Amino acid sequence: MKFTDLHLCAPSDNLEQAKRLFSKSAELGFSQIGVPLMPNVREETVDQLRQVSAEAGLDFVTRLDLAPRSSGDLLTGLRRFRRKFEVVSVLCNSKSVARQAAKDRRVDLLCFRSFDSNKRFFDRAEAELASASSAAFEVDLAWLLSSLESRSGVSVFSRLRREVATAGSFGVPLVISSGASEPLLLRKPKDCAALTLLFGLDESRAKDALSIDPGAIVERSRRKQSEDYVVPGVRVVDGRQG
Repeated sequence: MKFTDLHLCAPSDNLEQAKRLFSKSAELGFSQIGVPLMPNVREETVDQLRQVSAEAGLDFVTRLDLAPRSSGDLLTGLRRFRRKFEVVSVLCNSKSVARQAAKDRRVDLLCFRSFDSNKRFFDRAEAELASASSAAFEVDLAWLLSSLESRSGVSVFSRLRREVATAGSFGVPLVISSGASEPLLLRKPKDCAALTLLFGLDESRAKDALSIDPGAIVERSRRKQSEDYVVPGVRVVDGRQG
């Protein structure tokens, strides 16, 4: 099984640190990694990171994290940068952003990282929209574990359990990412899967969230960005649409 970590926070300006993260990730059993980059990242920087990743035996995926203040900001960001990155995530800090992100097919990952359960905007409405757009619900383990240090830790896990159940009832894909910024924060896929028991995932679904679901997002994005892509279900074959 090929395991994917779509949120490995490797610094683009420190190749040695990135190399350590990539090597540790590969050692632990991952074969594909998504690294968040700035919107204006230089192609030279991406090429360097891709090369270091390949040397570690990893498939490198470019990722953009958007944190829009409004649905309008989100639409502007998607229009400007979607084609430049393989995976786009949206941090949903308001209800309007969450609704827009959930229904927009250009969004791959929906992220909710507030410790305040009243400011986590994923419910049945967002789940229904996301199920139609193929957006996935991302759980960032580094953020989640940091919640244990706050007074809101218990309520966060309780709310997350409900959100994950809601996602499952609507068939919304779930993605488990490390969010790691240093090697010591990385864990083996089976250890990541074990942590998901804290918010109600069974072993089978946890493995899918670390492999099949994130891998499908990357594959779909790369297919859309290929030169022969026209619209969903239509591509160019030998100069003809097929």
